[in-house]
Amino acid sequence: MRSQVQPMTRAELLGLPVSTDLVTAGRAFGVGRTKAHRMARAGEFPVPVLRLGASYRVRTADLLTLLGIEPAKHGDDPGGTPDSVLVGGTTTP
Repeated sequence: MRSQVQPMTRAELLGLPVSTDLVTAGRAFGVGRTKAHRMARAGEFPVPVLRLGASYRVRTADLLTLLGIEPAKHGDDPGGTPDSVLVGGTTTP
């Protein structure tokens, strides 16, 4: 029996470093380890994949852009906090 992949929350996505491993990136899309690797090898992963030796890395900025999540820029929302994000042009906490 296959286990269900738990997609990442907005807070988890915003907490990622500049780049992340392929399994974590796959989780952002609700895709498991095996399928993420299969898609990367076939050039079908939804964002560009960087091959570094034997490992794959994905830029977090590419994930956030595809998912429509942007960290709020300083000064965009006077009442905003560092945890505010822009989703489809609307600032949300």
